[in-house]
Amino acid sequence: MTIPFRGICVASAALAFFSPCTAAEEEQAAPKAAVSETVVPESGDSGLSFNAGADLRIRQEIMDHVPGNPNGGFRAFRFRESGYRNHMRFRPRVWAELKGDAGSAGLWTLYGRIADEFRWNSRPSNRTTEWPGEIVLDNLYIEGKGMFDGFLDLKVGRQDLCGLCGLRRILVDGTPGDGSRTLYTDMASVSFHVTETSTLDVFGLYNFDSASDFRIGDDRHRLSSLSSRFPDGSGNQDAWGAGVVWGQTPTEWLEYQVFAITKRLRETQRPQTSRRTDLFGVRVQPRITETVKADFDLMYQRRGEWSGFAGINWKSSREGWKPTCGADYRYMSGKWDPMWGRDAIESEMYLYGTHDGVGWWSNQHYLKLWGGVEFAPRHKLVISTGPVFAADRDGVGGGNGRFKGLFSRAHYAFPLWTPDRDKGERFEVFGHVIAELFNPGDYYDTDKPGYFIRWQIDFAF
Repeated sequence: MTIPFRGICVASAALAFFSPCTAAEEEQAAPKAAVSETVVPESGDSGLSFNAGADLRIRQEIMDHVPGNPNGGFRAFRFRESGYRNHMRFRPRVWAELKGDAGSAGLWTLYGRIADEFRWNSRPSNRTTEWPGEIVLDNLYIEGKGMFDGFLDLKVGRQDLCGLCGLRRILVDGTPGDGSRTLYTDMASVSFHVTETSTLDVFGLYNFDSASDFRIGDDRHRLSSLSSRFPDGSGNQDAWGAGVVWGQTPTEWLEYQVFAITKRLRETQRPQTSRRTDLFGVRVQPRITETVKADFDLMYQRRGEWSGFAGINWKSSREGWKPTCGADYRYMSGKWDPMWGRDAIESEMYLYGTHDGVGWWSNQHYLKLWGGVEFAPRHKLVISTGPVFAADRDGVGGGNGRFKGLFSRAHYAFPLWTPDRDKGERFEVFGHVIAELFNPGDYYDTDKPGYFIRWQIDFAF
């Protein structure tokens, strides 16, 4: 473990154990399994609450004819079409948290999680790994909610980047390239509740591509390498950045955010090689009616690149079956840098197939029409389709046009075992199935349809 992160961990633990704690008034929402709570009594009415749990994700993915550089051979401006791939992935995780209420000092949480992923690949078989493979410290942070009588929230340590400030089109994955096993980054973030309707969020993060990071197992087959590759194919980066986000809800029907974010990448082996990206953006989310919402953003990068999004969706308010539908349009200029947005935002298939590295979303116009239905609790089916065009005629795909192709997708999420929360049950099983089809256009030098299929089952304890 490197010195910067060790310092964060020590500071986090000190804050957690030296803050006066009483029984928590309410549980905060967190993206982890619901578990029963064990209370450790102290003198008087004070106490600490301790939670622990685990989850296991099992998935199989099958794909063929995915355009781009889907097998990891990053070759700038050279098209490659994938062959058949079939692999199983198993990701167990174990987590624990300690909570305490410090009154006006806020509700404090100390949270830790370790993760592993081992894989069995039918093709290509050379990427098969065995358990325990490589166990990593996935999360370790201290969080304070409602500090100074609700004025600010604080979160320091190793944490998931996904969901920060709600900016999912730019802040998703801190560790791209390892198949969604981890999304963490070493980060400190503060949210100031300036007024009842406005917040100011400030964050800074640092990720290092170093074998000295906390890991147990076979370091020769690192799955969590920060393969934040440049379009020229170089990789193994140190990444750091910071941002400020102002958000306000002036009326019940309107929310907006204004933000500035900067990122630096530096090659571990060649420190003199670096890349700087500065981004400025605005996001507006109007509520048109009780059932119709819209979402718009416009972002500019200092090198003269632009990205924009416009979407509208409708969801029925009726009881029982709830139909939903919408339309989205996404634009990214020819050399747009996705920063930390390198995740399966639009497509699982294209996560493997982008030309400039895993999840390097750039150079596209994408219009998507979608519709779906929630026909039972936690049963949801969504189907989408739409054309993808290149913003710049760069010739990377080998063809002579701009039409990348028609992309269609179906996603069905479902529960298999739902616990009775009122009885304190905690075991649950849920899953999903995804099918994607890409019919290439004249941007590529192939007419073979690409496809991607995945089934996934999650067990939470």
